[in-house]
Amino acid sequence: MAASSCSVQRAQLYTPLLKEVADVLQQGLKKNFEDVQVSVVDCPDLTQKPFTLAAPGLCGSSRLTDVGGVPYAFPLVNRQKIYDFETLAKQVDLPGAFIVGAGAGPHHVVGVNCEMIGNIRTSAGDQPSINSTYTVRINPQDGSAIQEKATTSEFALLGNFYCSEGRPGQVLEVKASKRSGEENFMSCMRKTLANHYDKKPVGLGGTFLIEKGKAKLHVMPDFSTTPLNTEKDVADWLQYYDRSAPLVCLGVLISHDPDLDLRVEHFHCFSEHGEGGHYHYDITPQDVSYRGYLNVAEYMYRVDRPQKTHQIGSMRD
Repeated sequence: MAASSCSVQRAQLYTPLLKEVADVLQQGLKKNFEDVQVSVVDCPDLTQKPFTLAAPGLCGSSRLTDVGGVPYAFPLVNRQKIYDFETLAKQVDLPGAFIVGAGAGPHHVVGVNCEMIGNIRTSAGDQPSINSTYTVRINPQDGSAIQEKATTSEFALLGNFYCSEGRPGQVLEVKASKRSGEENFMSCMRKTLANHYDKKPVGLGGTFLIEKGKAKLHVMPDFSTTPLNTEKDVADWLQYYDRSAPLVCLGVLISHDPDLDLRVEHFHCFSEHGEGGHYHYDITPQDVSYRGYLNVAEYMYRVDRPQKTHQIGSMRD
Protein backbone atom coordinates (compact mmCIF):
# COMPACT_ATOMS: atom_id res chain seq x y z
CA MET A 1 0.00 0.00 0.00
CA ALA A 2 1.53 3.29 -1.06
CA ALA A 3 2.26 5.87 1.61
CA SER A 4 0.07 8.40 -0.18
CA SER A 5 -2.97 6.09 -0.02
CA CYS A 6 -3.00 5.82 3.79
CA SER A 7 -4.24 8.38 6.27
CA VAL A 8 -1.69 9.26 8.98
CA GLN A 9 -2.47 11.06 12.23
CA ARG A 10 0.25 12.07 14.68
CA ALA A 11 -0.13 12.83 18.39
CA GLN A 12 2.50 13.87 20.89
CA LEU A 13 2.61 11.61 23.94
CA TYR A 14 3.44 12.46 27.53
CA THR A 15 7.09 11.64 28.21
CA PRO A 16 7.95 11.46 31.92
CA LEU A 17 11.55 10.75 32.90
CA LEU A 18 12.53 7.09 32.85
CA LYS A 19 13.31 7.18 36.58
CA GLU A 20 9.80 8.41 37.33
CA VAL A 21 8.24 5.70 35.18
CA ALA A 22 10.45 3.10 36.88
CA ASP A 23 9.23 4.20 40.31
CA VAL A 24 5.58 4.13 39.19
CA LEU A 25 5.92 0.64 37.68
CA GLN A 26 7.79 -0.64 40.74
CA GLN A 27 4.87 0.25 42.99
CA GLY A 28 2.21 -1.05 40.61
CA LEU A 29 3.85 -4.35 39.74
CA LYS A 30 4.39 -5.15 43.43
CA LYS A 31 0.62 -5.49 43.73
CA ASN A 32 0.66 -8.31 41.16
CA PHE A 33 4.07 -10.01 41.57
CA GLU A 34 5.98 -11.09 44.67
CA ASP A 35 9.41 -10.14 43.32
CA VAL A 36 9.78 -6.89 41.34
CA GLN A 37 12.76 -4.78 40.32
CA VAL A 38 12.34 -1.87 37.89
CA SER A 39 15.47 0.11 37.03
CA VAL A 40 16.91 2.51 34.48
CA VAL A 41 19.83 0.75 32.80
CA ASP A 42 22.02 0.90 29.73
CA CYS A 43 20.23 -1.28 27.22
CA PRO A 44 21.96 -4.61 26.66
CA ASP A 45 22.83 -5.52 23.08
CA LEU A 46 19.46 -6.83 21.93
CA THR A 47 20.95 -8.36 18.79
CA GLN A 48 22.45 -11.04 21.02
CA LYS A 49 20.71 -14.11 22.45
CA PRO A 50 18.17 -14.56 23.86
CA PHE A 51 16.54 -11.53 22.19
CA THR A 52 18.11 -11.70 18.69
CA LEU A 53 16.57 -8.41 17.57
CA ALA A 54 17.45 -6.56 14.37
CA ALA A 55 19.12 -3.63 16.18
CA PRO A 56 21.05 -3.32 19.44
CA GLY A 57 18.95 -0.74 21.28
CA LEU A 58 15.61 1.04 21.64
CA CYS A 59 16.75 4.66 21.64
CA GLY A 60 16.53 7.56 19.20
CA SER A 61 13.34 9.17 17.82
CA SER A 62 11.04 6.80 19.72
CA ARG A 63 7.46 6.47 18.54
CA LEU A 64 4.53 4.07 18.52
CA THR A 65 2.36 3.30 15.55
CA ASP A 66 -1.04 1.67 15.32
CA VAL A 67 -1.68 0.45 11.77
CA GLY A 68 -5.07 -0.60 10.41
CA GLY A 69 -7.16 -2.40 13.00
CA VAL A 70 -9.44 -5.28 13.89
CA PRO A 71 -12.32 -3.91 11.74
CA TYR A 72 -10.22 -5.01 8.75
CA ALA A 73 -10.18 -8.58 10.13
CA PHE A 74 -13.68 -8.97 11.63
CA PRO A 75 -16.53 -9.68 11.02
CA LEU A 76 -15.06 -10.62 7.59
CA VAL A 77 -11.56 -9.99 6.30
CA ASN A 78 -10.60 -7.13 4.01
CA ARG A 79 -7.86 -8.81 1.96
CA GLN A 80 -6.88 -5.52 0.34
CA LYS A 81 -5.28 -4.23 3.54
CA ILE A 82 -1.61 -4.97 2.86
CA TYR A 83 1.18 -2.90 4.43
CA ASP A 84 4.97 -2.77 4.20
CA PHE A 85 7.47 -1.96 6.94
CA GLU A 86 9.62 -0.03 4.48
CA THR A 87 6.68 2.25 3.67
CA LEU A 88 5.67 2.41 7.33
CA ALA A 89 9.11 3.75 8.32
CA LYS A 90 8.52 6.73 6.02
CA GLN A 91 4.95 7.19 7.24
CA VAL A 92 6.21 7.61 10.81
CA ASP A 93 8.86 10.08 9.61
CA LEU A 94 11.75 7.75 10.35
CA PRO A 95 13.32 6.19 7.23
CA GLY A 96 15.60 3.35 8.29
CA ALA A 97 13.58 2.77 11.46
CA PHE A 98 14.06 -0.24 13.70
CA ILE A 99 10.53 -1.60 14.16
CA VAL A 100 9.33 -4.25 16.62
CA GLY A 101 5.84 -5.36 17.53
CA ALA A 102 2.75 -7.43 16.92
CA GLY A 103 0.51 -7.74 13.89
CA ALA A 104 -1.17 -9.96 11.34
CA GLY A 105 1.15 -11.68 8.91
CA PRO A 106 1.25 -11.44 5.10
CA HIS A 107 -1.46 -13.97 4.23
CA HIS A 108 -0.95 -13.26 0.54
CA VAL A 109 2.66 -14.51 0.83
CA VAL A 110 2.32 -17.23 3.48
CA GLY A 111 -0.82 -18.60 1.85
CA VAL A 112 -3.02 -18.43 4.96
CA ASN A 113 -3.87 -16.01 7.72
CA CYS A 114 -1.13 -15.91 10.38
CA GLU A 115 0.36 -14.08 13.34
CA MET A 116 3.39 -11.84 12.85
CA ILE A 117 6.18 -10.92 15.25
CA GLY A 118 7.70 -7.82 13.64
CA ASN A 119 11.46 -7.40 14.07
CA ILE A 120 13.08 -5.40 11.29
CA ARG A 121 15.60 -2.65 10.66
CA THR A 122 14.34 -0.97 7.52
CA SER A 123 16.60 0.26 4.74
CA ALA A 124 17.85 3.82 4.31
CA GLY A 125 20.60 5.07 2.01
CA ASP A 126 23.48 2.61 2.19
CA GLN A 127 21.88 0.81 5.17
CA PRO A 128 20.36 -2.47 3.97
CA SER A 129 17.28 -3.93 5.58
CA ILE A 130 17.74 -6.54 8.31
CA ASN A 131 14.53 -8.55 8.56
CA SER A 132 14.29 -10.92 11.55
CA THR A 133 10.49 -11.03 11.55
CA TYR A 134 8.65 -14.29 12.23
CA THR A 135 5.21 -15.54 11.27
CA VAL A 136 3.20 -18.26 13.00
CA ARG A 137 0.53 -20.17 11.09
CA ILE A 138 -1.63 -23.19 11.80
CA ASN A 139 -1.02 -26.43 9.96
CA PRO A 140 -4.51 -27.47 8.82
CA GLN A 141 -3.44 -31.12 8.70
CA ASP A 142 -2.86 -31.58 12.43
CA GLY A 143 -3.64 -28.24 14.10
CA SER A 144 -0.04 -27.60 15.08
CA ALA A 145 1.39 -24.07 14.98
CA ILE A 146 4.37 -23.47 12.71
CA GLN A 147 6.82 -20.61 13.35
CA GLU A 148 8.75 -19.45 10.27
CA LYS A 149 11.14 -16.66 9.33
CA ALA A 150 9.39 -14.04 7.21
CA THR A 151 10.41 -13.76 3.56
CA THR A 152 8.95 -10.28 3.01
CA SER A 153 8.70 -6.90 4.71
CA GLU A 154 4.95 -6.89 4.16
CA PHE A 155 2.18 -7.56 6.68
CA ALA A 156 -1.62 -7.31 6.65
CA LEU A 157 -4.74 -5.93 8.34
CA LEU A 158 -3.34 -4.55 11.59
CA GLY A 159 -0.21 -3.99 13.64
CA ASN A 160 1.08 -2.26 16.75
CA PHE A 161 4.74 -1.31 16.70
CA TYR A 162 7.51 0.52 18.51
CA CYS A 163 9.81 2.41 16.15
CA SER A 164 13.19 3.97 16.89
CA GLU A 165 16.68 4.47 15.50
CA GLY A 166 17.71 1.28 17.30
CA ARG A 167 20.53 2.97 19.15
CA PRO A 168 22.01 1.91 22.49
CA GLY A 169 21.09 4.08 25.45
CA GLN A 170 19.19 4.10 28.70
CA VAL A 171 15.94 2.14 28.94
CA LEU A 172 13.64 0.62 31.53
CA GLU A 173 14.59 -2.83 32.79
CA VAL A 174 11.53 -4.49 34.28
CA LYS A 175 11.94 -7.73 36.23
CA ALA A 176 8.98 -9.50 37.80
CA SER A 177 8.43 -13.04 39.04
CA LYS A 178 6.01 -15.15 41.09
CA ARG A 179 2.72 -13.66 40.00
CA SER A 180 0.39 -13.15 42.96
CA GLY A 181 -2.40 -11.18 41.25
CA GLU A 182 -4.73 -11.68 38.31
CA GLU A 183 -3.20 -9.27 35.78
CA ASN A 184 -0.85 -10.38 33.01
CA PHE A 185 2.52 -8.64 32.75
CA MET A 186 1.64 -6.12 30.03
CA SER A 187 -1.81 -5.28 31.40
CA CYS A 188 -0.41 -4.70 34.86
CA MET A 189 2.12 -2.22 33.49
CA ARG A 190 -0.47 -0.45 31.33
CA LYS A 191 -3.07 -0.16 34.07
CA THR A 192 -0.43 1.02 36.55
CA LEU A 193 0.52 3.84 34.19
CA ALA A 194 -3.14 4.65 33.51
CA ASN A 195 -3.92 4.91 37.21
CA HIS A 196 -0.96 7.22 37.83
CA TYR A 197 -1.03 9.44 34.72
CA ASP A 198 -4.82 9.45 34.16
CA LYS A 199 -5.51 10.97 30.73
CA LYS A 200 -1.88 11.81 29.96
CA PRO A 201 -0.97 9.19 27.34
CA VAL A 202 2.26 7.37 28.22
CA GLY A 203 3.44 4.84 25.63
CA LEU A 204 5.99 2.07 26.09
CA GLY A 205 7.46 -0.30 23.55
CA GLY A 206 10.18 -2.87 23.20
CA THR A 207 10.63 -6.43 24.36
CA PHE A 208 10.18 -8.70 27.32
CA LEU A 209 11.43 -12.21 27.89
CA ILE A 210 9.46 -14.90 29.65
CA GLU A 211 12.49 -16.56 31.23
CA LYS A 212 10.72 -19.29 33.19
CA GLY A 213 7.29 -20.86 33.20
CA LYS A 214 4.60 -21.25 30.56
CA ALA A 215 2.24 -18.85 28.81
CA LYS A 216 -1.10 -19.03 27.02
CA LEU A 217 -0.75 -17.88 23.40
CA HIS A 218 -3.18 -17.85 20.52
CA VAL A 219 -2.64 -18.26 16.79
CA MET A 220 -5.21 -17.17 14.23
CA PRO A 221 -6.41 -19.90 11.86
CA ASP A 222 -7.19 -19.11 8.24
CA PHE A 223 -9.91 -16.54 7.65
CA SER A 224 -13.44 -17.40 8.63
CA THR A 225 -15.95 -17.66 5.80
CA THR A 226 -18.80 -16.81 8.17
CA PRO A 227 -18.93 -13.44 9.94
CA LEU A 228 -17.36 -13.21 13.41
CA ASN A 229 -19.74 -10.75 15.04
CA THR A 230 -19.06 -11.14 18.76
CA GLU A 231 -16.18 -11.61 21.18
CA LYS A 232 -17.32 -15.20 21.66
CA ASP A 233 -17.25 -15.79 17.90
CA VAL A 234 -13.64 -14.61 17.77
CA ALA A 235 -12.61 -16.49 20.92
CA ASP A 236 -14.09 -19.73 19.57
CA TRP A 237 -12.36 -19.22 16.21
CA LEU A 238 -8.88 -18.65 17.64
CA GLN A 239 -6.58 -21.58 18.44
CA TYR A 240 -4.90 -21.58 21.86
CA TYR A 241 -1.62 -23.15 22.95
CA ASP A 242 0.33 -23.50 26.20
CA ARG A 243 3.94 -22.55 25.38
CA SER A 244 7.16 -22.92 27.34
CA ALA A 245 9.85 -20.41 28.18
CA PRO A 246 12.05 -18.90 27.00
CA LEU A 247 9.71 -16.75 24.90
CA VAL A 248 10.74 -13.38 23.43
CA CYS A 249 7.78 -10.98 23.31
CA LEU A 250 7.67 -7.81 21.19
CA GLY A 251 5.08 -5.06 21.28
CA VAL A 252 3.63 -1.90 22.76
CA LEU A 253 1.27 -0.53 25.37
CA ILE A 254 -0.23 2.89 25.96
CA SER A 255 -1.85 4.13 29.15
CA HIS A 256 -4.59 6.24 27.53
CA ASP A 257 -6.07 6.47 24.04
CA PRO A 258 -6.03 10.15 22.96
CA ASP A 259 -9.11 9.62 20.77
CA LEU A 260 -7.27 7.75 18.00
CA ASP A 261 -9.13 4.42 18.27
CA LEU A 262 -6.02 2.63 19.50
CA ARG A 263 -5.35 -0.92 20.54
CA VAL A 264 -3.89 -0.15 23.95
CA GLU A 265 -1.71 -3.25 24.38
CA HIS A 266 -0.41 -5.89 22.02
CA PHE A 267 2.55 -8.27 22.30
CA HIS A 268 3.52 -11.30 20.21
CA CYS A 269 6.13 -13.93 21.06
CA PHE A 270 8.69 -16.03 19.22
CA SER A 271 11.27 -18.55 20.40
CA GLU A 272 14.36 -20.48 19.37
CA HIS A 273 12.42 -23.70 19.98
CA GLY A 274 9.79 -22.81 17.37
CA GLU A 275 6.87 -21.75 19.57
CA GLY A 276 5.21 -18.38 19.13
CA GLY A 277 1.98 -16.43 18.88
CA HIS A 278 -0.12 -13.73 20.57
CA TYR A 279 0.66 -13.36 24.30
CA HIS A 280 -2.33 -13.57 26.66
CA TYR A 281 -0.99 -14.44 30.12
CA ASP A 282 1.27 -16.84 31.97
CA ILE A 283 -0.26 -20.05 33.31
CA THR A 284 2.42 -20.89 35.91
CA PRO A 285 2.17 -17.99 38.37
CA GLN A 286 4.57 -19.39 40.98
CA ASP A 287 7.21 -20.28 38.41
CA VAL A 288 6.98 -17.41 35.94
CA SER A 289 9.81 -14.91 35.54
CA TYR A 290 9.75 -11.86 33.25
CA ARG A 291 12.59 -9.56 32.17
CA GLY A 292 11.76 -6.65 29.90
CA TYR A 293 13.54 -3.76 28.18
CA LEU A 294 11.21 -0.92 27.26
CA ASN A 295 11.43 2.73 26.31
CA VAL A 296 9.05 5.68 26.51
CA ALA A 297 7.68 6.80 23.14
CA GLU A 298 7.55 10.46 22.12
CA TYR A 299 4.77 10.19 19.51
CA MET A 300 1.91 8.02 18.36
CA TYR A 301 1.25 7.63 14.63
CA ARG A 302 -2.18 6.32 13.65
CA VAL A 303 -1.95 4.86 10.15
CA ASP A 304 -4.93 3.87 7.98
CA ARG A 305 -7.45 4.26 10.80
CA PRO A 306 -10.69 2.40 10.01
CA GLN A 307 -13.58 4.72 9.26
CA LYS A 308 -16.07 2.25 10.69
CA THR A 309 -14.76 0.83 13.92
CA HIS A 310 -15.54 -1.71 16.64
CA GLN A 311 -13.68 -3.41 19.45
CA ILE A 312 -14.56 -7.03 18.70
CA GLY A 313 -11.46 -9.20 18.86
CA SER A 314 -9.13 -6.40 19.91
CA MET A 315 -8.06 -8.17 23.14
CA ARG A 316 -7.80 -4.80 24.83
CA ASP A 317 -7.85 -6.32 28.33
